[in-house]
Amino acid sequence: MRRDELNDLTAFAVVAEEGSFTRAASRLGMSQPALSHAMRGLEERLKVRLLARTTRSVSTTEAGDALLFSLRPALEDIAAGLAKVVAFGGAPSGTVRLTATKNAITAVLMPVLPTFLAAHPNVRVEMIVDDNLTDIVANRFEAGIRFGNIVEKDMIAVRVGPDMRRAVVGAPSYFAENPPPTSPHERSTHACIAYRLMKAGGLYAWEFAEDGRPLEVRVDGPLVFNDSDLMRQAAIAGLGIAYLYEDDAEDDIRAGRLMRVLEDWCPLLPGYFLYHPSRRQTPPALAALIAALRIRGSKA
Repeated sequence: MRRDELNDLTAFAVVAEEGSFTRAASRLGMSQPALSHAMRGLEERLKVRLLARTTRSVSTTEAGDALLFSLRPALEDIAAGLAKVVAFGGAPSGTVRLTATKNAITAVLMPVLPTFLAAHPNVRVEMIVDDNLTDIVANRFEAGIRFGNIVEKDMIAVRVGPDMRRAVVGAPSYFAENPPPTSPHERSTHACIAYRLMKAGGLYAWEFAEDGRPLEVRVDGPLVFNDSDLMRQAAIAGLGIAYLYEDDAEDDIRAGRLMRVLEDWCPLLPGYFLYHPSRRQTPPALAALIAALRIRGSKA
């Protein structure tokens, strides 16, 4: 393959990702007319239309989708290989883009970031909070962090945190007027602060264990959030009982702002794992972050 052909294929992948000749040209460091000319030349050589153009956007045709599907892994391998070669001459650099739950970022990433960023000043870590299991390949993430039991089997997964528990909590003022529940089946007598799953659309079911068997309890109440910090604050205000991660609530429990109930019903949950696509070469910046998280995970 000639160098100009590889350049055109790379440019096509960027246009497809950006959906815009203007943004793609800026990213590639070339003029928009030159990029448009290169794409027309590529289509003429392949004798097939790859891009559907409108006045506002650019999208791939069916043939373009097929080319992109086969092209993207090869380009990723080339980029990863070049990054590894560059790493021999210097420190890891570039952006590591991650998707993780808010609790995973708080519990796993934040404790290591001060030391990691000080050791790798040329690395930028971008964290996108998402409670859903995101397709990291389709959404152009380097990695994700989720509980180990929901990570796809075709991913490379590294444990980065210990097993953990949930906690059902309420304020002393709330329990002064509402006797604490002794089992999850008493939920209907309490104001439950619910969590909304934005992508699925439903309310999160509280997970318990009864005689060693999983028990999911559907809850409802006067308040619904999609943010665990707001749920915690509402519980502290005496507005109901909330189902939180144990480590999110422990400071408030210790300080007496919250009381824990149903502790014996809350099972041990699998710990967090960092997962990323199976590639022959892992980008150096991601490899450095994995090493830092692996060390902390082994100590947890």
